[in-house]
Amino acid sequence: MADATTERRARGRRLSRRSRTDVIVRAHLIDPAGKPAGLTGGRAIEGLSRHVDPRPRAGLAARLRGAYEHVVFYGLLLIFGLSSLVWSLLAGILYWLLPRRIGEPLGQFVIMAVFRGFVAMMRASGIIACELDELNPLGTAPPLVIAPNHPSLLDAVLMISRLPRVVCVAKAAIWDNWFLGGGARLAGFIRNDSATKLVRGAVRQVRSGRHFLIFPEGTRTNARPVGEFKGGFALVAKQAGVPVQTVFIETPSRFLGKGWPLFKQPEFPLVYRVRLGRRVEVDGDVHDFVVGLHGYYQRELGRVDP
Repeated sequence: MADATTERRARGRRLSRRSRTDVIVRAHLIDPAGKPAGLTGGRAIEGLSRHVDPRPRAGLAARLRGAYEHVVFYGLLLIFGLSSLVWSLLAGILYWLLPRRIGEPLGQFVIMAVFRGFVAMMRASGIIACELDELNPLGTAPPLVIAPNHPSLLDAVLMISRLPRVVCVAKAAIWDNWFLGGGARLAGFIRNDSATKLVRGAVRQVRSGRHFLIFPEGTRTNARPVGEFKGGFALVAKQAGVPVQTVFIETPSRFLGKGWPLFKQPEFPLVYRVRLGRRVEVDGDVHDFVVGLHGYYQRELGRVDP
């Protein structure tokens, strides 16, 4: 009897040690099939467990933790907004003073640095747990069209925080925004109010050695696991003669997804994993390529019932 009890305790200690290396996802983030919502095949996001508190919250401790998260998250957003405003005003001046060959690389690097600092502060505060290391090789990769899926507004921040020479599409509202417009102009970001100019500008940037970041869905994901694709990203890749780098952003949270109000507080920590897929050439008909690539994204991201 004593031997059996000793064995059970030893087994429990071994299990406890193993579980520290696994991602623990709260019960409300698990779908009925037992998979973390939004994660491919229910796979764990490795290396993030220390950021995720599996214990249910209750009582005073829960309220204090919720207040802390609320203050920290929106405080960080305020810092991010003020930093963006200061840089946007300065960049707006530099845009007229610096030649393009100097201004654009400077603008791209500073935006990356600001976004990387914001992500680092969120990680340090425990507000976010994210795995972005697979993006690091892209920093020294040859020119590419980088095409992630788009579950939330944070996607561009996460992606650009690891890409030192990237340009992306900027809506007219961003281009004219006090907080972001100056930085977008200086970095050579491309307005999306003309499809012809967008493709021409993106091809120019890619041929000059930059990466072009574009979300093939054209907007945040409106149908799980991924929305329908527009064809612009493939047209840019074909005309520039560069491959498309597929990227998968996985998260169990709907925070800042389609229809999520900016000031609606989510459950923390926010968990994100970004991983690279195939790097594919655009051969033949662009429409056929887009349809085939959309099927690839659906298979990789997996269908998860709401």
